[in-house]
Amino acid sequence: MSGTTRDQASLGIYVNDHLAGAVVATNLARRLAASEREWTKADVLERLASEIAEDRDELLDIMAALDVPVSQYKTWASWTAERVGRLKLNGRLHTRSPLSRVLELEAMRLGVEGKAASWRILRIRAESDPGLDAERLDRLIDRAKAQIDLLEELRVEAAADVFGGPID
Repeated sequence: MSGTTRDQASLGIYVNDHLAGAVVATNLARRLAASEREWTKADVLERLASEIAEDRDELLDIMAALDVPVSQYKTWASWTAERVGRLKLNGRLHTRSPLSRVLELEAMRLGVEGKAASWRILRIRAESDPGLDAERLDRLIDRAKAQIDLLEELRVEAAADVFGGPID
């Protein structure tokens, strides 16, 4: 396998793995926003869920520009894994626990950290790949940083609600 073919195959695996994560993140963000409608930050969660879905669509556009096909089995597997993840025990059998909000915000933050890392890798590649728009990737990196900061604020507030007092 030539270097170029191998590079394209590796890129395909890499971006499909991140697409699988984006599917999970989009579903988690939407579920969290729907489950937390009574929380004072519900509007923030709605906006964040929309941004995360837009970022997934951005990745799909980038994949198309790079001529990388979507790996349907990875997308399906990630969708299934997100649903199975809902079965975790968090101290309550039939209702959401306040701890659910904290854990889901932590999971979302980790996901956005991974997304930011993938945007940075693609940004480096944009220097030599005409299929990638460096300015677009810069905007996506900046948005991911803002999402990470916002998720951290929400996580700290949710943790303070659960555990009492300010959390640093």
